[in-house]
Amino acid sequence: MTPEVITLAMTGASGAAYTLRLFETLLRQNIQVQFITSQPGQIVLGMETELDLTGSPQKMRQRLAGHFDADPKLIEVYSKDQWTAAPASGSSVADAMVVCPCSMGSLASIALGSSENLIHRAADVVIKERKTLVLVPRETPFSSIHLENMLKLSRLGVIILPPNPGFYHGVSSVSDLVDFIVARILDQLDIDNDLSPRWGE
Repeated sequence: MTPEVITLAMTGASGAAYTLRLFETLLRQNIQVQFITSQPGQIVLGMETELDLTGSPQKMRQRLAGHFDADPKLIEVYSKDQWTAAPASGSSVADAMVVCPCSMGSLASIALGSSENLIHRAADVVIKERKTLVLVPRETPFSSIHLENMLKLSRLGVIILPPNPGFYHGVSSVSDLVDFIVARILDQLDIDNDLSPRWGE
């Protein structure tokens, strides 16, 4: 069953192109997106793209709606310290959550259940409510600490999806590599897509 509401979080790891492409694809399928970004995530977004997401959540919402030419009603933006936000409660938990990209610091906090900000808390809620949580860890190489945290989360049912694109589908641009990963994320959310050719096609 296609989810109706997705919480999308962006942390301070490189990979803003994945975030924006996933965001765009969700909106095109009329899926409501609850967006949370950390301050480092905003900095990375500004470094890697032309999209400036500074200011209040309301201004960010307007900017995102304009950027994607989307209905503002499909977008909710929360600050990382907005503890009264819907993603912070199991009574209004989204159908699924994606942290893309996910820094190792955020991954560690989620593994510990420390809930230091709304991103960590929202992930904790998704885990306890047994919903789908996809983490896209952007780091290389992984240390033993990183791997132990990922193993702990995987055993809890969290999907660990490093952005390791394939090349078998005939890559001609960076966007092809981005779409390969976004397609894999959408697959984990049970969202039909044709962003990237399937094996054997």
